This record gives sequence, C-alpha cells and structure tokens, in this order.
Amino acid sequence: MEFPDLPVRPVLGEVTSALTGHGTAVLVAPPGTGKTTLVPLALAEAGLRVVVAEPRRLATRAAAGRMAELLGERVGQRVGYSVRGERKRGPDTVVEVVTSGLLVRRLQADPELSGVDVVVLDECHERHLDADLLLALLLDAREGLRPDLKVLATSATVAAERVADLLGGAPVLHARARTHPVRVEHVPPQRGERTESAVARATRAALSEQDGDVLVFLPGAGEIRRVAGHLADLSDVDVLPLHGRLAHSQQDTALRAGTRRRVVLATAVAESSLTVPGVRAVVDSGLARVSRTDVRRGLSGLATVRVSAAVAEQRAGRAGRQGPGVVYRCWPEHEHSTLPDYPEPEIRTAELTRLALELACWGTPDGSALSWWDVPPSGALSAGREVLRGLGALDGSGSVTERGRRMAGFGLHPRLARALLDGADSAGSEVAAEVVALLDNDNLTTEVDVTTALSRLRSGGPGAQRWREEARRLAAQVPDAPRGDGDEALVVALAQPERLARRRGEDSATYLMASGTAVELRSGSALRGSEWLAVAVADRAPGRSAGVIRLAAPADEELARRAAPALLSEEDEISWADGDVRAVRVRRLGAIPLATRPLRDPDPEQVRRALLEGLRAEALEPLRWNDDARRLRQRLAFLHRAIGDPWPATDDESLLEAADRWLEPELSQARRRADLRLAAGEALRRLVPWSEVGRLDELAPDRIAVPSGAQIRVDYSAEQPALPVKLQEVFGWQRAPRIADGRVPVVLHLLSPAGRPAAVTGDLESFWRSGYPQVRAELRGRYPKHPWPEDPTGATPTRGTNRRR
Repeated sequence: MEFPDLPVRPVLGEVTSALTGHGTAVLVAPPGTGKTTLVPLALAEAGLRVVVAEPRRLATRAAAGRMAELLGERVGQRVGYSVRGERKRGPDTVVEVVTSGLLVRRLQADPELSGVDVVVLDECHERHLDADLLLALLLDAREGLRPDLKVLATSATVAAERVADLLGGAPVLHARARTHPVRVEHVPPQRGERTESAVARATRAALSEQDGDVLVFLPGAGEIRRVAGHLADLSDVDVLPLHGRLAHSQQDTALRAGTRRRVVLATAVAESSLTVPGVRAVVDSGLARVSRTDVRRGLSGLATVRVSAAVAEQRAGRAGRQGPGVVYRCWPEHEHSTLPDYPEPEIRTAELTRLALELACWGTPDGSALSWWDVPPSGALSAGREVLRGLGALDGSGSVTERGRRMAGFGLHPRLARALLDGADSAGSEVAAEVVALLDNDNLTTEVDVTTALSRLRSGGPGAQRWREEARRLAAQVPDAPRGDGDEALVVALAQPERLARRRGEDSATYLMASGTAVELRSGSALRGSEWLAVAVADRAPGRSAGVIRLAAPADEELARRAAPALLSEEDEISWADGDVRAVRVRRLGAIPLATRPLRDPDPEQVRRALLEGLRAEALEPLRWNDDARRLRQRLAFLHRAIGDPWPATDDESLLEAADRWLEPELSQARRRADLRLAAGEALRRLVPWSEVGRLDELAPDRIAVPSGAQIRVDYSAEQPALPVKLQEVFGWQRAPRIADGRVPVVLHLLSPAGRPAAVTGDLESFWRSGYPQVRAELRGRYPKHPWPEDPTGATPTRGTNRRR
C-alpha cells in the first residue's frame, strides 16, 4: 500500500530491518508522526502478524479505526481490536490492537503467543502498571518459550535508553516530527479562583485569539463536566468531552473534525496515543489523575497531581501540528521549573494486589525472576499478596489457587472478582454483575448511594449502555450461580470488607471503617441516617485525617457479619480508660466494636500493666500523696542528685520503671484505681537500701535546728535545699549549715519579723559582713520592737521581740 507522507515513513524500512536482524528495537517518535498506525501496517506488509498493545481502551479503538481507514476497510478485516468485553477481528486479521491488560491475560493463557510474530508496545514511556508488567512478561517469554518473538517499544520521549537495555541492547531509531512553533502563555488562576474557572477563562481567550479548534487537558471527567458548564453559553462552538468512560459514539465524535469550531475537553488520553484533528491551541490545566495508595489508612484510588515537564511539553506539542499554535498553561510561569522531569511510574505508587495475582499466575509470586523497568516495591507487593490470601486466591505458600486463576480470568481487580464470584452465590448473578460493573466504573455516577446509582443506570441514565454491556459480560462468567437475595450492599461489602463502616454517634456523619480509618458523609447525603454502610469508594484530601465517602450502600450488622467473617474477633481488653482499669471482653468486626461485656476474672498481669499505664498517664497521682510522702520524694531526689547511688531517682519515669521494687505487693493485688490508694510515703521507703535507711535523716534532714532553738523544716522542692527562717533566729551562726555529708550548703531564705523575704544567701559570713547592714537599715525602722544589733554574729538569737527575749 502507499503510506501517507508522515514523519515516521522514512524509518519504516529501518524498523523492519532492526526487528528482523536483532529481534527487538525501540522507536522514539513524537505524537502525530504516525508511529501508532504506519509502523504496524508496514510490519504486516513485510509478512509479520502484529499485535499492538495500547495503554488505554480509547486509544486501542482509535488506532484500529485509523489503520482500517488507511486500508480502505472496516475494522475487523485485516485490522482488528480487542478490549475487555469487546472484540472485532476475523480470519484475515494481521494487525490486532489490544489493551496492555488484555495482552497480559492472553499471555498468561498462551505464554508462546501463538500466531503472533511482533508485539508493539506503544507509548511505553507513559509507564502504566499493565504496560510495565507486560514488558516484563514478554522478556521472560522471549528468554524461554519464544526467542523468535519480536518486540518493538515505541515512545514519544527521548527516555528510551533503559527500555533499550532491557530489550537486550536493542537499536534505538528516531523519527523527527515536522512541527510548527508553539508560543507559551501562562494564565494562572486569580486569587481565590478554582482551576476549572481559570481553564474556562483561558479557553475563551484561545477562542478569541487563535484560529482552529482548542484542545483542553483536564485531570478527570468531573473537571470536564464543570468546565463544560462554564462554557455552556458558547452558541457557535461545539464543546465535546473526551475520556475513557464515554460511549464509543461520543469518543468518535470528539476525534473527528467537525463543520464548526470545537473545544475538546480531554483527559490524559489525548496526550500522546490519539490525534485530535484541527487543533491550533491547547489549554493545559497542569493537572493529571494518577493511582495512589494510602496503605496506613486503607484508602486507595486516584489522586490529582501536577504534571511533569515531559507531559507538559507533549501537551503543548499538540498545538503545533498543523501550523503555528499557542499553549495556555494555567499555572504561574515561575512554577514551571519546579515540575518533575517525568511522570512517576505507576508501579511505584499504585496498589499492587492485581499485579501480585498476575505474578502468582505466571509462577513468580515475588517477581524476582523477571526483568523490570522498575522493580515493584516489596512492601506494596507483600500487602497485595496478603489481600490475595484473604480472598482465597493464594495458598499459604504464595502459589495461586484454582479460585485465584478464575478470579484473574475475569479481568477485574481481585477484590471485584471476589465480589462477583461470591456475590453471585449470595445476591444472584445479575445483581452481583451490575454492582461490580458500577464499582469498576464508579465515575459513571455522581450519586453517593449505590442503590440510587444503579436505579438511574437501569432506567437508562448517562453511561447506562456501557454499564449494561459490562454487566452482561460479567454475569455470563458466573452463569451457574443460584439466584440469591439481590442484596446490593452485600456485593459492595464483599469487594471491600475492610470498608464496612459503623456510625460513631447517633447524629454523627462520621463512620469508623473496619480498617480503623474514619470516613465522613457529605452534608445532605441521603445515607446519613444509616447505622452501617458498605463503603465502595472513599478518598482523603491531603492534610485531613478522615476520608470522604464517595460511593456506599446502606447496610446492617448482620450483613457485615456475613460479608466479613474473617474480620470477626473476640478478645479480652484490659487497659486504663477514663481514669480507671477497664476490663472487658469485646467482639469486633475489624476495628469496629460490636458488643462489650465486663470481665469477672481478668488476667492479673494485664491488670498490672493497665495500672502502670494509668500511673504513667496520671503522673502517679492515683497513689495517696500526702505532704509527708511528697517531702520524702523530694528528699530522695535531692540525695540522688547530690550523692547518686545508692539513693534512687524519684522522677515519674524512674519510679514507674522501679514499680516492682516499691509498689509490690500492692500493685500485684490491685484490680482498680481505688486499690492504689496506698500511702505513697511508706511505699517509697522500700526504694532506700537497708544499709542507708538510718542515714536518711542525717544526710537529708527533715528539719534543722537553728540558734534560736527552733526546728525549721528544710524545703527540698527546688534544685537547691532551702531553709526559710527569720533573720533574728540565726544570730550567732557564722556559716550556713551543710548537708549530704557536707557536700551541699543549705540556702538560707532570711525572713523579716513579718515572715516576708529579706535576703537569700548560701554564704552567711559574707551576708553578715556586707548584706546585713543594708537589710538592718531598711527594716529596723519598720520593726522597732525586734532586735537589730550591729554585730549579729555575737547577738543572742530570738524568736520574739526585745521585751520577750
């Protein structure tokens, strides 16, 4: 055939020669060069049977349609395609376009890929999980069963060296695109403006300033709907959505040039593997939707992230295909340099349960026998295998079971496969298939209530045709299941038993999931009266501890028990709660308490640990701390600081660590807080070694005799021991007393006759000489009845006035 004059045409012969000579090759060619359509046709013309693996369903159908059009044929003749639930091919088909995930399934069933000469991995730079797995399996198949199988990897970026190495040092070929200059305009959101509003504003600017159609990149279908709403008043322009969940007819409309100007609102499907004709301006939101897993909270799904610099460049290039163009970037110019270079490979961030099942089916559960572009993270892969064991898809050794192979054959995430398989038995094949089809395409609805969403789909609402076709396909895979009770919530719960949730309070909108994560219903939700929910979809905004419920079905405790028997447990819980020991037997569903009853004879050791927990939580206050006990604790603490061993530390942590020594036998016999009301002072004395008991009062005396004859109590509450005493009572002392075997001077807090502070000193000799004259001058006029001798060292100490001496 005569190939169109596209940029890839000059290298078609080189591609065929490289594959014939080396068996593998890498072709780097920007979007729009014809690599997706011309290369497979050229290989077929050379007598090779070709399978093209595309990352998306939409691109799969579009590529097959374009190739068939070039041949002047209908799809299904020499060019066909296969996606999950749909196949168009015939006996004359020599080029078949399939999704990467479907080719993985085909390879699992037939590792030799009988009847295939070449596999083309299109757009491998996008690093989708299925594509990375497919590459690893193909390399393994080539090494063993099919060394003659040829593999061509195509990429729209120059990051081809790594895949060339994986393909055994494959030759790298380049096709240069004939592009026109693209001017960059930055149109960031204004203060307080939402992204969708900024995108709509930039789109209006593109329509007024440029000729041709406008291609707008948005992260998802929800944003597409909202931007379309902002542009609803454009009467002379066709505003068309383009994303993977649309009906085929709507997708085809967006991919065909029209008679009027068009604004095509697209997700990432239009970045590289699809050509949207007529585009002269691109509006880029700068956002993309990617898989993310919050392992700690048990939430996984899609997150909105900033695009990489490589993706932004690809998007911009769409404006320069047919002439000079403009890209309007909806972020500040200074932020562009902070974008990551390339997208994060999905294998590093996604939940890997499905990958784990495919690896087990291949015979290498941990994937270690395969060559990877990026090795799957061991933690995420182990978590996936644990889920599969719980679903019965893997046995104890990690090998796939017959049930697991059947689940893998459904082409669903293993959780949904389990819901289809077991839900058909419990709720009936039809209901199970309908629910699973909805859960697998949850963006078909904006409803939060599963029952309402299904009702609208059954009555022919948006997306109904696609949903109905998928439900029929799934129902056909469990045809022998008996008719069940039709419980939709049960099917949801079978898919995500860890997301069964119970309301936290009678009027609360917050629910606790069995996984232990809190989730909330939006205000006004019709589900807010439900005690139990089977949560299908929930996500969490950054910075928030609780997730938000996006799709759920009302449930009850009986249903929860039926759906998640493996999560049921009963255990004794003995802990410190609400200021006392709580000893109960709790029946739970995961983290959700179902029933509680008191324990009559709790385990003594657990009670002891709970009491210690309470003492720690309340800083030992449950004990009976009278003034004498507190002073003893202070005196012991002083000796520990001044002398050290064998005098014990008496801070909270040290006392708790030494509880076995000073709180026994009381602690071992106590059962509740009231039993700890022992005299703490008596217990503390157990920490003092027997050999030192008699020296306590000598080293850290409770009271010290002063010259007046009074016994004054020493204050040990501060770092330095202090003696608060009236100044007249220490007349005659030459030096302040020292304690702790003379190591530490006692600080004298000298008081006026009224008991108010007059001076503080640890050096009494210096005070008499230089400080006392000033104090005497200030106070003797105020207290004339008390003695104020000029030489206090020779004066008679007194507690009273001059008359009472």
